[in-house]
Amino acid sequence: MFRRIYLDNSATTPIDERVVEEMLPFLTGKFGNASSIHFFGQEARAAVDKARHQVAELINARPNEIVFTSGGTEANNLAVRGLAEANEKYGKHIITSEIEHSAVKSVCEDLGKRGWEVTYLPVYKNGIVRIEDLRAAIRPDTILISIMTANNEIGTIQPVSEIGKLVRTLRETGEKIWFHTDAVQATGKIPIDVEEIGCDLLSLSGHKINAPKGIGALYVRRGVRLHAQNIGGRQERERRGGTESVHQIVALGKACELAKNNLPENASRLADLRNKFEDEVSERISGVFFNGEREKRVPNISNISFRSVEGEGLLINLDLQGIAVSTGSACSSGSLEPSPVIRALGRDDELARGAIRFSFGKENTLEEIEYLLEVLPKAIESLRKLSPAYSKEQAK
Repeated sequence: MFRRIYLDNSATTPIDERVVEEMLPFLTGKFGNASSIHFFGQEARAAVDKARHQVAELINARPNEIVFTSGGTEANNLAVRGLAEANEKYGKHIITSEIEHSAVKSVCEDLGKRGWEVTYLPVYKNGIVRIEDLRAAIRPDTILISIMTANNEIGTIQPVSEIGKLVRTLRETGEKIWFHTDAVQATGKIPIDVEEIGCDLLSLSGHKINAPKGIGALYVRRGVRLHAQNIGGRQERERRGGTESVHQIVALGKACELAKNNLPENASRLADLRNKFEDEVSERISGVFFNGEREKRVPNISNISFRSVEGEGLLINLDLQGIAVSTGSACSSGSLEPSPVIRALGRDDELARGAIRFSFGKENTLEEIEYLLEVLPKAIESLRKLSPAYSKEQAK
């Protein structure tokens, strides 16, 4: 019997039924505009305020520090571009890493064309930024450091608390410098505490934690100045104009509540599934390379390169057998270039092109992983038989 197994939860997640139940009334009877002062509007406003509290509680922030956005991309754009534009009088130098999501990297590249200077920190073979490199890159005109909490392709967790501590120390000496972290892949997977991290800005996205697509949030520490990117309304404390999408905001709030309440249990179960999968892959398949640090990473991501196997070919082979995986970030799908994240680890082009991301979700079961372990070795063997490079290697 044909079955479908979804192992691409870093691209997006299915909406939790409890989230759907919470948001449905705001698609029908509770349809008011949250900016209106009559009953319908105030009913919507109360729902938005509740969701703001729920999001804030997940990351240990104040409700008035939460700005709702259309997703992680907009949150990153508002954080990086908004901070840079609002504070350019203090300097025009930005520090980020080689493995940031394109929602940060592309903004930095655009700012680079407009007069800002950007330093891209290396991550070495473990996929982690070194604090000594960051410290050496800081200049008197550095105003922003943007380093993601966890990478979307390999799952490695960056030393964000150390970065936050460094930034706080610099500010105590009078430096005008701020710290943003893209926590889209980390939120709901590991504990996130903006006070412990010490960040000034933090991005998160709803569809990565079982809420709908099209909703996200940006944490903005009190006192941080941003130049609004969406203008034309006074919503979100004039940081993001536009009528609030109440049903999506309600959904994000509920998803954050569920993520907070179930985080330890979900993280432990996902890590167990992933570790079993990786242990078995090591036993059953040769020419396997695990990408990035295997300890300091989120519990749901496994990124593996298979020698003499094209990632796209393996993805298609698995999809034909009902298994959905990814060759990297969903935002860069369609690109024929090797993953820049895997290349940043020092992998050659063959291994970069042979990388597959398996990202597990709370709906996945041990039975599904066992099915994957039956299918995967056969798929790799069949693809290797078609590879001239592998045939030559075997003949040696």
